[in-house]
Amino acid sequence: MSYIKRDLEKHLLYMATKYPVVTLTGPRQSGKSTLVQHAFLEKPYISCEDPDIRLFADQDPRGFLQTYPNAVIDEAQKVPQIFSYIQTMVDKTGEPGQFVLTGSSDFLLFEKITQSLAGRTAVLRLLPFSLNEIHDLKGFEHYEEYLFNGFYPRLYKMNIQPVDFYPGYMQTYIERDVRTIKNISNLGQFQLFLKMCAGRTGQLLNLSSLANECGISHTTAKSWISVLEASYIVFRLPPYHENFSKRLVKMPKLYFYDPGLAAYLLGIESLAQLQTHYCKGALFESMIICEMIKQRFNQGQSSNCYFWRDKTGHEIDCLVDNGEFLSPMGIKSGQTITSNYFKGLDYFLKAAGSRASKPYLIYGGAENQHRSNAEVLSWSRLDKLPF
Repeated sequence: MSYIKRDLEKHLLYMATKYPVVTLTGPRQSGKSTLVQHAFLEKPYISCEDPDIRLFADQDPRGFLQTYPNAVIDEAQKVPQIFSYIQTMVDKTGEPGQFVLTGSSDFLLFEKITQSLAGRTAVLRLLPFSLNEIHDLKGFEHYEEYLFNGFYPRLYKMNIQPVDFYPGYMQTYIERDVRTIKNISNLGQFQLFLKMCAGRTGQLLNLSSLANECGISHTTAKSWISVLEASYIVFRLPPYHENFSKRLVKMPKLYFYDPGLAAYLLGIESLAQLQTHYCKGALFESMIICEMIKQRFNQGQSSNCYFWRDKTGHEIDCLVDNGEFLSPMGIKSGQTITSNYFKGLDYFLKAAGSRASKPYLIYGGAENQHRSNAEVLSWSRLDKLPF
């Protein structure tokens, strides 16, 4: 498979004309290295994964930067002291686009950026393929195939089966990233914790309950969730706090950035098994919400997605805050639309009043429909959303 142009590339190139340093972060194997090499063909590409390069940068940072004064430096957080020297260089010249840095460890990377490059770098996030990037090329007809496969580029580039890809991915993640970010002594217990998180996809995150089931403390569970977030494995979807005269749920909901990884952790080994799995609807919801977040990240923006649930159980799966209006979205994996799909949306419209825009229902079918109370969109046509 030839290079698939990433939606973030346009904004990445634009920010390189405004800042002396551009930093690209995201999960391991999301395509960061491929993107920066393709976008900045004129720059030398240097990877700090290479022991010789890392030793050169570590022992002689001035000489390293004089050798590569205008470069793409991959996995830059592996040589943390180099950030201070980059700061000195870019402060002298003030030229935009001098360095492009990448890293897959959010904790370590942002610690160094905060210390040395604050105000000097734009920070962008690249997640695995979006539906918009891959659907026209791969063209899975049924969304279940995306849930099972996930969106990591190597799966498509090398035509790897999920059952062959994810075990190696997890081993690499646990052995490298987890040990680097956090000194976790009991990796088996951490693996169990990760699988328990997968079973809670789309549910309210009760850390005390999760900790009890894994046999760890609440403090440890909180720390490990932070590790998973920093590595772009999971994210917490915050509740929308405005009251609307109702008592609201205040816990966040837990989602995985990639449904294929979550499906693997749930022990799903085939499409047939996925079809009847209890988490199928939650995985679909996770995929759609993450697609919304990818669209924002690919424009260089932060997520503006929330959920809304009151104490009586009325819920909006995804609430997009556009500043002036709130756009409610119902997300249903079924292919046949029923009146029950609109109950939460109808209730929210009454509660929110003029704050709410016309709602959307995203479902597992193929047809788009203009209804009086909502716009109905197929899962494959999220590009039709106006936000």
